[in-house]
Amino acid sequence: MAIEVVHLSSVLKRPLVDQAGDKIGRVQDLIVRVGERPHPPIAGLVARIAGRDLFVPLRKIADIEPGRVHFVGERVDLRRFERRPGELLLAQDLLSRHLINLIGGRLIRANEIELAKVDGTWEVVGVDPSTKAVFRRLLPGRLGRNIRPGSIVDWESIEPFVAHVPSARLRIPYRKLARLHPAQIADLVEAASHEEGEEIIEAVGADQELEADVFEELDMEHQLEFIQSRSDAEAARVLSRMAPDDAADLIVDIDQERRLPILNLLPEPQQRKVRSLLSYNPETAGGIMSPDFLALPETLSVVEVLDAVRASTAPPETLNVVFATGPSGEVTGSASVVSLVRARPTATLAAVMRPDPAHVHADWDLNATARTMSDFNLTVAPVLDHEHRQMLGVVTVDDLVELLLPSGWRREFGMATAEE
Repeated sequence: MAIEVVHLSSVLKRPLVDQAGDKIGRVQDLIVRVGERPHPPIAGLVARIAGRDLFVPLRKIADIEPGRVHFVGERVDLRRFERRPGELLLAQDLLSRHLINLIGGRLIRANEIELAKVDGTWEVVGVDPSTKAVFRRLLPGRLGRNIRPGSIVDWESIEPFVAHVPSARLRIPYRKLARLHPAQIADLVEAASHEEGEEIIEAVGADQELEADVFEELDMEHQLEFIQSRSDAEAARVLSRMAPDDAADLIVDIDQERRLPILNLLPEPQQRKVRSLLSYNPETAGGIMSPDFLALPETLSVVEVLDAVRASTAPPETLNVVFATGPSGEVTGSASVVSLVRARPTATLAAVMRPDPAHVHADWDLNATARTMSDFNLTVAPVLDHEHRQMLGVVTVDDLVELLLPSGWRREFGMATAEE
């Protein structure tokens, strides 16, 4: 049996009628409780009766149909409507506002909200973000009703912004956002308003590692926007969990009077790495390198090397390659993790590695670095001092590509735009 869907706009400002069909008021809004079920149930409605906004509970509603709502009972409770915790008003709080579509991690606009009666209970089943819904709401009578719905997004994949409704005492659940990649969450923040972005950042703050990952993915403008609203201690907490090269890039752009206080609040290992990176020009290999990598004696067995990879806390992208060192600590070769997995467990790193790996120097500009990595098909390039005695860090291809792309490329290619 097909479920009949009712558009919210076909109910708003429409008559509330009694059992005889006589108008007793006008529907102002519908009330739902969110967070308890996949599809929020309707708890009642707000009706304008005799110049007052009154609450009508669901048990007093016989039916909801396009153009009218049927009231059942002898009389209406004359108490004014007061929102309770956990309640949202569909028209006031959600209609025409941004929502998060968790499938794909995009913003959509609730141009229409779809209702249906399922197993005897009225609930919100979906949202229509299409422009068709806008025209249906604006055009009068039959003209509007003849416009077919657009592509409906099931409410189960939606999360609303509710920071603008303090009395609802609701926030975006961290667990829902955690399903998305940090880059997808960053795209949401960049596409959202400042208030909406703050709500997303507050939600991911429940996981400090995820919060740092999201900050790394934000463009510099948004990083500064959210860091500036935080205390020095809060800013240092975020930077302490970011990759050192990303933290160094951000701290350079923070207001000058705050840089040193924030830097001094970083944990000593992170502070040392960041201070070292700040000594390089940001437009060079040294300025974008990561000081976290894995370099091991060439005499170790493949088993020992793979155990070290598993135990390493270096970023995953830098662990695609393991570097071999000789008796004096100089870099003698490199081995991809794939080559190590394929090698005999008892073989030594020296037997698996490629000797004298292609490398870059800290003072090389980005173009020279890119040419070398392209010529030698490197995803991870070692940064060596000019005497070739010490390995200073590594440049990963993702960091290099991000800097070489034009500013604002996500927006230009539609990655951070809202679906309307």
